[in-house]
Amino acid sequence: MRAIGGLWRWRHNPLRRRSDLVEAWVALVALVLILVAAPVIGSLVGSVAQDALQQSVRDQRAARHQVTATVVRKLDRSPLDTDPETSSSRDLRSRVLADWTAPDGTHQHGAALADLRSPHRGDHFRIWTDEHGHTVARPLDSATATTHAVLAGFGAAMLTAGFVEAARRTIVWRMVRRRYARWDQAWDKAGPDWGRTGTGS
Repeated sequence: MRAIGGLWRWRHNPLRRRSDLVEAWVALVALVLILVAAPVIGSLVGSVAQDALQQSVRDQRAARHQVTATVVRKLDRSPLDTDPETSSSRDLRSRVLADWTAPDGTHQHGAALADLRSPHRGDHFRIWTDEHGHTVARPLDSATATTHAVLAGFGAAMLTAGFVEAARRTIVWRMVRRRYARWDQAWDKAGPDWGRTGTGS
């Protein structure tokens, strides 16, 4: 709004310099780009991210399978989990040695994280594996993918707005420097005669 007001104010002002009008136009163009281009870019980036992430969700659901594993014995806590601050989120999961059958029918044996506070031999729990029975992370769910896509779009819009504002400030800064340089030149020309008007010298 300030840019529009600036254009209107300088339209017929006799003190208006060309640089004042250019500065007002730069501000107006930047405002339009921030209000129009930034949301459009954010929407496009969010849409592309949504498509890619939802495709990833479908791929992971097709490639990952949940199977039932049986506890053989509990394993000691991993040395990587010795820090209480980083292991607090894993307090409900225990490292165990377990057996399970892969989706391709092969029998697997190895370490896994069980959703059991105090696992005992013979306890059952669910794990995610690939086709060959190797443990993998749970597949990405659709709601999380959508959240990531929205954040990507919002971030792209904010980056676009920041870039436009940075460009506007750079242009105005260069214009002000050029203006100051012209003032310095004008003062240098007027300097030798400063204060001598009408003295007859």
